[in-house]
Amino acid sequence: MRVPSPFSQPPIWREGRLGLEVASLLRDPVFHGEGVTDAGGQPVLLIPGFLAGDDSLGLMTRWLRRTGHHTRKAGIRSNIDCSQAAVTRLEERAEVMAECREQKVAIVGQSRGGNFAKVIAVRRPDLVSGIVTLGSPQLDPLAVHPLVALPVIAVGALGTLGAPGLFRHSCRNGRCCQRFWDDIHADFPSGVGYVSIYSRSDGIVDWHSCLDPAAEHVEIQASHCGMAVSAQAYRATAEALERYRRRELRRQRSDQRFRRAA
Repeated sequence: MRVPSPFSQPPIWREGRLGLEVASLLRDPVFHGEGVTDAGGQPVLLIPGFLAGDDSLGLMTRWLRRTGHHTRKAGIRSNIDCSQAAVTRLEERAEVMAECREQKVAIVGQSRGGNFAKVIAVRRPDLVSGIVTLGSPQLDPLAVHPLVALPVIAVGALGTLGAPGLFRHSCRNGRCCQRFWDDIHADFPSGVGYVSIYSRSDGIVDWHSCLDPAAEHVEIQASHCGMAVSAQAYRATAEALERYRRRELRRQRSDQRFRRAA
């Protein structure tokens, strides 16, 4: 019996689905905040995927702000930098955000951005209340469609030749990113929330690689890029962020009681 390929769906640029997915989102009540509890300024850091920049999460950013979240962009134009260097910068952003808001930060990451979100949570559970990942291949970050692997190889070749701001082939097995690879496979901290949103019709990432045992899995119907504009993903994200808020509120109240008792 022939086993179906995890990449049986064609990539998004061949599907032409993204425009339809955006149109569907704009008509959905969730995009206008219906049924979403006001977040009261909950801080959320958004991290885009490979080859994408902050604008790729623009609609989600607008929606989060509309529903009472305090958002911050990753400061990424195109997510092609060395993983260790990128995560170090993002960790600093999360730290500043947590200090300014005086509470832990939730992180939403798409694809490679979700890999970064996981590593930040592993390194700094003191900063992160929880993460939501959209089509992120946590079990194998290179489990992608062959046509997507080509630009990965091309970017790595340019970086290896010395082009600034690009990852190198040595980032996979060299010392520069050894800590990153160790952390992405490390045990996830028990006190941090983790929701992995995936789609069997992803078309770019092998959805099996999104099924991190440490995460709560939420299956939706969407293309890979379309997860950033999926009403189903927005509902799942809103529910996850609300749980993270409640957990942090309980923690803060517990800390206050402990300080009063002391």
